[in-house]
Amino acid sequence: MILRYLIFDIVALSIFRKSTTIILCLTIYYWIDLDIYQQSLEIGECVWNIVLKWEYFSKRTVGGQFVEAADSIASNIAEGYGRYFYKDRKQLYYYSRGSLLETKTWATKSFTRKLISQEELDTLIEKLKTLHLKLNSYIRN
Repeated sequence: MILRYLIFDIVALSIFRKSTTIILCLTIYYWIDLDIYQQSLEIGECVWNIVLKWEYFSKRTVGGQFVEAADSIASNIAEGYGRYFYKDRKQLYYYSRGSLLETKTWATKSFTRKLISQEELDTLIEKLKTLHLKLNSYIRN
């Protein structure tokens, strides 16, 4: 079970009246429940498992940056979600999108340098495309 942190966002507040009693109903969403966050975690783990198989030189040069770019997608989403001001949040989601594009670049370079197979590249690029569309939609809303 994923540990839920105290960082939360009150998304909906509904007030219902029952006779003279007022009942407040709060709907709380956690950042770990976001679909874009879960997908970005999955991409980070996918990249990690790919890079683990590489030889030392490849891990140290391309692998390190590949993993950092993939991991920063999720970390920027989480950090943005924790910000109070809308502009701060949006800026960190833009950073996340930049990290996503950087991850695509490292995936392509890894394929060009024969570090990953065509199948691994296609799977990763498809996951990144899906996340890219969802992240853009999330930023717009």
